Amino acid sequence: MIRTLLTAAPVALIATATAAQAAPAPKFGDPVPFAEGMTFDPMLDARLRWEDVDATAKTADAVTLRVRAGGEIKHKASGLSVLAEGTGTLALATDYSAFPYANATSSQYRPTHATIPDPQDAAINRLQIAYQGKVLGLTVGRQRINLDDQRFVGSVGWRQNEQTFDAVRGTVAYGPLALDATYANSQRSIFGNDGGLRKAYGGEFVFLGAGLKHKLGSVKGFAYLLDYDKTTFANAAARSTLDSSQTYGLRAAIAPVKLAKGISATLTGSYANQASFGNNAKHYNTDYYTWEGGLTVKDHTITGGYEKLGADRAATGGAWSFQTPMATLHKFNGTADLFLTTPANGLADTYVGLAGKFPKVKLLPGLTYGATYHWFGSAIHAQKYGNEFDAQIGFKTRKVTWLVKYADYQAKGFGVDTRKFWLQAEYAF
Repeated sequence: MIRTLLTAAPVALIATATAAQAAPAPKFGDPVPFAEGMTFDPMLDARLRWEDVDATAKTADAVTLRVRAGGEIKHKASGLSVLAEGTGTLALATDYSAFPYANATSSQYRPTHATIPDPQDAAINRLQIAYQGKVLGLTVGRQRINLDDQRFVGSVGWRQNEQTFDAVRGTVAYGPLALDATYANSQRSIFGNDGGLRKAYGGEFVFLGAGLKHKLGSVKGFAYLLDYDKTTFANAAARSTLDSSQTYGLRAAIAPVKLAKGISATLTGSYANQASFGNNAKHYNTDYYTWEGGLTVKDHTITGGYEKLGADRAATGGAWSFQTPMATLHKFNGTADLFLTTPANGLADTYVGLAGKFPKVKLLPGLTYGATYHWFGSAIHAQKYGNEFDAQIGFKTRKVTWLVKYADYQAKGFGVDTRKFWLQAEYAF
């Protein structure tokens, strides 16, 4: 027995030493243990951006620095966590209007300039308590909510001040089944504390989703019930985007299909119906649908798609269209952001794109690119709106992520010719 222990001891010591040597050293910004079973995870996201806008009669230049900082305390055994995060945006160059609407209460409304909706601001961004178990998750408080591709509900992460919700959200993940339910009573907008009546929108908002995943693909049903408070409509300029609505739909995706070595194809699609709800006096009913196909060849992907936000010709007061006032709208219908509000006659967007990466370019680690061309028109009355070309490249230098981005919208019947350029640097952990 003693001989066995004497023989095993050196082996154990060598194994322990080897494991210790193999354990990676903690990185700056990683969670820090501070009590039995508890960690503190510091969070920092600093983003410096120059945005230039040329919109025919108006121009704008903005240099803004956004810093988010906070931390999350987690107790592993119980699954409980507490997260607090503040955000601040500093305008280093102010030749722009921070609001796309008249706002007499703020000096950041500059109607002689084009709009860049990144107001100088400081606020609590997130403050939440959460539980996460193997099956059930629950989050209570001011939180970030990104659902699916963010077409209906998202955090508007492109803007310096993101959109958050005062909400209770529960999730269930059991095998292939996923359930998601949220009740919110406040939509905290990107316009921040100087936003006047658009600082936040009150109401009763319910987001429901139920999905199934399989090796062949996924399918999900969803419902979004948005009942804005009547006080929201004291601001007439906000009515067009914030009338109450009920939306029910289905989203499906086929798993990537391998066609040959290094070549695969994907297909996604979605359908939804939207109608007036709550105190909305427009009384409309219309449909939404989209599809997108992709062909990936090694590190490059060609996409083509079509999206239609319909319109009801018989709506009270005239034609009215499918709206998504809680979406991350910069992701859809062109990055020049001409269609943040769906036109009354709806919107049809046909697009093609090419995106990819160059992993072997050592001079610019993480080098990526993307380019998309859009043809825009109405959903009814066969109107032509315009065309848009969008392009971007991204790369990293040490821990800083760089982005160069360009958008060029050529108006044919909606809006004005608009060109935008961005140069951005971001550091986060």
